[in-house]
Amino acid sequence: MAQEIERKFLVRGEFKSQAFKQSRMIQGYICSANGRTVRVRIADDQGFLTIKGPTNESGTTRFEWEKEIPVSDARELIKLCEGGVISKTRFYVRSGSHVFEVDEFYDANQGLIMAEVELLDENEEFVKPEFIGEEVTGDVRYYNSQLMRRPYSTW
Repeated sequence: MAQEIERKFLVRGEFKSQAFKQSRMIQGYICSANGRTVRVRIADDQGFLTIKGPTNESGTTRFEWEKEIPVSDARELIKLCEGGVISKTRFYVRSGSHVFEVDEFYDANQGLIMAEVELLDENEEFVKPEFIGEEVTGDVRYYNSQLMRRPYSTW
């Protein structure tokens, strides 16, 4: 089974000039209940289907299965999603031996900018870029599936 181990942070300060790549994304959830999700994502001209399990106690680790699918299929599946989509641009920023994925959200989540770093182990050390702010790992309000239901602008 594939495991996703990641930590999430709010972003403060400038990060875009440090990005080596960016990608425009929309994503929706065919199903999201009891910490489990089935997500459809379109990233630029690629489609993906992802299944995630519930997180562990610390909020850092969970099962993740992802497969690339034809973007035409992803567009059709987006139409089946619960309650709309999440729209964002993802910026990729290197820091030490890691890459931080920084998401700038739009629409009802406008104003929210979060960074994630994927790790090989929950206790793995990493270099935090200057733009990293408060850690929000495990805070369910910041899960994308929750942002779809209760957008940042309504907090």
